[in-house]
Amino acid sequence: MTTSPLFPGFDGLMTLSRREGVDIRPTLLRVLTDLYVQASVHSEDEKRQFVELTSRLIDQVDDATRAAVRARLAIYPGTPAEVLRQLGLKPAGPDPRAPLVEAFPSALSAPPVKPLSEAQLRMASSLSMQPKDAAEISEMFFNAGASERALILHNLSDTPLRAAARIPGARAARAIETLEMAAFAADVENFTVELGETLILPWKVAAQVVNDPGGEPLACAARALDMPAPVFQRVLLFLKPEFGSSVTTVYRLSRLYDRLSERSALVMLAAWRGSTMAVTRAKYRPALYDDERHRGRPAAAQTRPATALPGAGVVPLRGSQGSDR
Repeated sequence: MTTSPLFPGFDGLMTLSRREGVDIRPTLLRVLTDLYVQASVHSEDEKRQFVELTSRLIDQVDDATRAAVRARLAIYPGTPAEVLRQLGLKPAGPDPRAPLVEAFPSALSAPPVKPLSEAQLRMASSLSMQPKDAAEISEMFFNAGASERALILHNLSDTPLRAAARIPGARAARAIETLEMAAFAADVENFTVELGETLILPWKVAAQVVNDPGGEPLACAARALDMPAPVFQRVLLFLKPEFGSSVTTVYRLSRLYDRLSERSALVMLAAWRGSTMAVTRAKYRPALYDDERHRGRPAAAQTRPATALPGAGVVPLRGSQGSDR
């Protein structure tokens, strides 16, 4: 099928989802649904494409995802009838205002809708990633092979997911200079610290990006900084011996870097940031009033010494004459 403007690269992502251990169908269905319900009016071609894409996913996702999508589309007036039937929903009945509209068309007629500008359309198609979705995208990227990572990054350039904000030029320039100096010194630790601070990534994620054996995350992070290609090549040559000693690796990553778009890198950066929020939420546990009783192992019961009776253990005194008193 042809690539859908609602979700470009859909077929490529579906191919990845069929591979063992990679299942992004729930994420795709949620994103497609969120994108569709943002607009109040759709063309017939958009409706047809939405039906075609969602019908392939509804029966293949988990119950929680299906329930969430069902709740969103149940209250959306423009949900196609085919999707309503597949979700077990009844089509919306006729508008009760219809007789009034026919009798008094001028009183209830809505003002003409002004077409959205190109900038507004771009803003409307930018969907914020939920922490769970960001964690799934990040995990899928790190677990994929070299060719799969290249495909993921290529598809991210056309997705409606919201990208991270561009790093300010002056801050990025200072960071690129510091990163290049650290690479020349093969100082991986300081390189990781500077990269994490500039891209606003925690140490764990920054270290995962720098120490990844494939190098694609490092290329993605460098593109998010708009690092010049010659500087990136020098970083590859000097930062880590496993990269610099392999001509094939340097050539492969350089070609990937040349084709990598800034938007793809910034969307992946947003996924890395969002994935840390998902981990934080998973670790968070609200405190309850009786948490202290269940927090540790019960201590062994300690026996208290018996209370001495009054006068017990008192040595009776004798007088100087040896007589008792």
